[in-house]
Amino acid sequence: MAERLRQKIFSREIEPGGWIDEQRIAAEYGISRTPLREALKVLAVEGLVTMKLRRGAYVTEMSSSDVAQVYHLMALLEADAAGRAAAQATNADIAELQALHARLESQVQQRDAFFATNEEFHLRLLALAGNRWSAQIVQDLRKVMKLNRQLSLFKEGRLAESLAEHRAVMEAIAARQPEAAARLMRAHFDSGLEAASG
Repeated sequence: MAERLRQKIFSREIEPGGWIDEQRIAAEYGISRTPLREALKVLAVEGLVTMKLRRGAYVTEMSSSDVAQVYHLMALLEADAAGRAAAQATNADIAELQALHARLESQVQQRDAFFATNEEFHLRLLALAGNRWSAQIVQDLRKVMKLNRQLSLFKEGRLAESLAEHRAVMEAIAARQPEAAARLMRAHFDSGLEAASG
């Protein structure tokens, strides 16, 4: 149930700030409100839903401060992961990342596929860094960022910039340059935040 609700939120069937009509959704899915409320608790822990006393559940709205804080944490964790991957990834790992990046380049015109591959690339990088706690935190942060995502990558020119930044990160990892990979990944998130805030 939580996953179905999550997808409703990500697809903007319920907009950020929107009230979640428990009665209507329970009827739509043919379930009682108990499993729905359990699902809402899961989404509240993830940050996707905000529970308001005596008013019910709402899709979380991302303030500019929220966005900046999330980008800051992701930049720290993913820059660390990029540096670690550059230092310790095997040749096979790097080939896998390069294949993911090549797929990303080919999907520029396919919005949903692009986002899915972009996320897959970042999560694979975190897996290669070998810190499951960082990976878990980033996965949760990425869910929350989907509430805001449309605002940055589709600004004019941002997609091309983002791909160029990815290319540079990938080159640093392939060249086994941990400091450069970490610095470039931080810059990638700084640019993303600038686009999201501008």
